Amino acid sequence: MAVSIRADVAPAVDDTRPHAVVIGSGFGGLAAAVRLGARGYRVTVLEKLDAPGGRAYVFRQDGFTFDAGPTIITAPFLLEELWEMCGRRLADDVELRAMEPFYRIRFHDGEHFDCGSDPELVRAEVARLSPGDVEGYERFMQASEEIFRIGFEELGHVPFGSWKDMLRVAPDLLRLQSFRSVYGMVAKYVRDPRIRQVLSFHPLLVGGNPFSTTSVYCLISFLERHWGVHFAMGGTGALVTGLVALIEGQGNRVQCDAEVKAITVEGRRATGVELADGQRIAADVVVSNADSAATYRYLVPAEVRRRWTDRKLERATYSMSLCVWYFGTNRRYDDVPHHMILMGPRYRELLEDIFERKVLADDFSMYLHRPTATDPSLAPPGCDAFYVLSPVPHLGGDTDWHVQGEPFRKAMERELEATVLPGLGEAVVSSRLMTPLDFRDRLSSVNGAAFGLAPVLMQSAWFRPHNRSEELDRLYLVGAGTHPGAGLPGVISSARVLDALVPDAAALA
Repeated sequence: MAVSIRADVAPAVDDTRPHAVVIGSGFGGLAAAVRLGARGYRVTVLEKLDAPGGRAYVFRQDGFTFDAGPTIITAPFLLEELWEMCGRRLADDVELRAMEPFYRIRFHDGEHFDCGSDPELVRAEVARLSPGDVEGYERFMQASEEIFRIGFEELGHVPFGSWKDMLRVAPDLLRLQSFRSVYGMVAKYVRDPRIRQVLSFHPLLVGGNPFSTTSVYCLISFLERHWGVHFAMGGTGALVTGLVALIEGQGNRVQCDAEVKAITVEGRRATGVELADGQRIAADVVVSNADSAATYRYLVPAEVRRRWTDRKLERATYSMSLCVWYFGTNRRYDDVPHHMILMGPRYRELLEDIFERKVLADDFSMYLHRPTATDPSLAPPGCDAFYVLSPVPHLGGDTDWHVQGEPFRKAMERELEATVLPGLGEAVVSSRLMTPLDFRDRLSSVNGAAFGLAPVLMQSAWFRPHNRSEELDRLYLVGAGTHPGAGLPGVISSARVLDALVPDAAALA
């Protein structure tokens, strides 16, 4: 028999609107709060950390501003839509600057590939490296566009609450060969190993292995071309600040230093939350932007879980984690672009080490972010702000990051100094390291997985934790661990899905 935890009545307030509690202030949670506020709810967003943002938290130290997580902004219309709901324009609060090129991919031999918005220039880059792959590249982009039309425009904001929803889209998924991996789809069109890397690395941006992630994620290539890649001036944190202002402008609030310990339950209905300090907050609707696996494993009582049991969560496939080094230099590196990806000497084999064997390899690939290439205000005059991240195994392996963290950071520093940042060791004046332990302990992610559940086919759409909880009435999920998945467009779209699921406030009044 299920154990019921009754939520106490929330403190009396003059606001009589139905109350929605949102757990977590990542982009999914903030977007959900704006949408719920626009639909008549009184909304309280509860954030464990001392400032909002979740993975988009901002570190400020030694005069430098470091975005902790997402830096690549695509599909800006999703953000514009949130501002429009509040009678405002995104451009009035945040300036999005288009990136050109989107990013530079540097291969281990020193050759590079610039990817940008101009199809002719990208085609020329393909021709420069592999003339025989130009036609195949064109056919791949046509396939990417078709997958985008179905996977993003038609299905990205549609809930998958029933197996019938999967049956309905199964013919399209079969026609688009979603049973292939991203790399398998790319390899169907191009032969050169470097071009295959250029076209297949995108799943790593959402926590997936290109060799096992469903080819639906090939849509990212066309999505980038269609809307471009942007950067928020002032850093991604400027978007967080703007969203919080929208929420407060609706008469709602974001409360930090408020860790949720449990979702309170009566029968099979979520009734609110209990905080770590013992306070209970009643709610008509609960939305979790916490890691979906953590939501079910730690916040929802085991007695009421039928599908997302501890056993099922233990056997699930999780994304890789990340080792992220934030650093500031006392000089500028003006020949380094805003976004750069540095490929290691191995591709498939390294990914096998990370995702399958879960061992920390001696070699690595890196993403280098230099926001001061676009916005010098993020560092003191004459200085640069950077972060570099490397995909690493999640904590399901046996790496002791208390021991390996600093040696791994030094290895990244040496590689950067030998390739694109000469004299780096002497130039660093500010430093901060994040390892998989931080993803587990600071961001409450199961196994320290940086993106939650991995985007493999059998953990996508209906097979993913549903936006409307299968376990409890009045509990909803947003963020990377639910449909449609990770990445800024994905998590904001997950909040968009709620419009079809959460009853209007008037129905609960």
